[in-house]
Amino acid sequence: MTTRVAILGAGYFSRFHTESWQRMEGVQLVAQADLNPSNCLSSVESFDSLAPMLEATRPDILDIAIPPSGHLDAIRLACETGVRAIICQKPFCADLKEATIASQVAKDAAIPLIVHENFRFQPWYRKASDLLQNGALGEVQQVTFRLRTGDGQGPDAYLDRQPYFQKMPRLLIHETAVHWVDTFRYLLGPIRDVYADLRSLNPVVAGEDAGHVIFGFEGGVRALFDGNRHLDHAAENHRMTLGEALIEGTRGTLELTGDGALWQRDFGAVERLCVLPAQNWPGFAGDCVHALQSHVVSALRSGAAFENLAADYLRVIEVEEAIYRSAEIHARVTL
Repeated sequence: MTTRVAILGAGYFSRFHTESWQRMEGVQLVAQADLNPSNCLSSVESFDSLAPMLEATRPDILDIAIPPSGHLDAIRLACETGVRAIICQKPFCADLKEATIASQVAKDAAIPLIVHENFRFQPWYRKASDLLQNGALGEVQQVTFRLRTGDGQGPDAYLDRQPYFQKMPRLLIHETAVHWVDTFRYLLGPIRDVYADLRSLNPVVAGEDAGHVIFGFEGGVRALFDGNRHLDHAAENHRMTLGEALIEGTRGTLELTGDGALWQRDFGAVERLCVLPAQNWPGFAGDCVHALQSHVVSALRSGAAFENLAADYLRVIEVEEAIYRSAEIHARVTL
């Protein structure tokens, strides 16, 4: 049975969505809607708004890839039209209030609403999770991620790819660090508290573009997000991993390098073992868009549990708000 998919939005990142759907077995991308239909794929039926697309094509899955301000209305309309599942890009909705309403609307309609938070689907984090679950590192005590995108310097920062970044009042955390809020939850469990120190370095950018966030977890585990969009890391493609990670436990460490390789070193040892080699992945950042979308299709067909359901993802937004609150009051905030 073929799963029919329609996409709302034809902006920069939607290209990764469409490419993934088009190479997925048993899936047919039937339509795309955008305010400017000329931006849509020529190989599918195009529309200038959501309602006529849903009415004409009756997709099983609606993939929402538009800015947050339009998420709630799109979700409401999709639930009224009767799709089988909805995927919605992050940042999810305009704020926590709208996200909560959207989650409830989908729940009332008994339609799975999955937030397109794809970093936890990157192959290096899936491999790291397997190793942690198997006790390969012993008792994990801390995780560090150093974001070093190297694209934030000067007056032309972001203009070649995502120019709206310059105008966002909240940038580093709201747009980027939420990936690791979710990834840290995936690897370590619920976040208990946060402490944040945020900075604005580029005067042409409205929001913060550097900072540190310490996350506290049950049992005393800590994670550090160390982000600076001005600085870079050793990689041919800085958008593969966006930085480098270190997961440290009592029996060893895992190191993520900028080429997407994952290295394990046993406690007391000098040599490292490559447990996930660098690869020329298709798609975006380890093909994580394809992995997430494939997960949704598989779960929809099998009845298995979905990851990143909106009701659970609300916690990520709550953590984001706590981070900004912590930076404002210069104190730890407990959730």
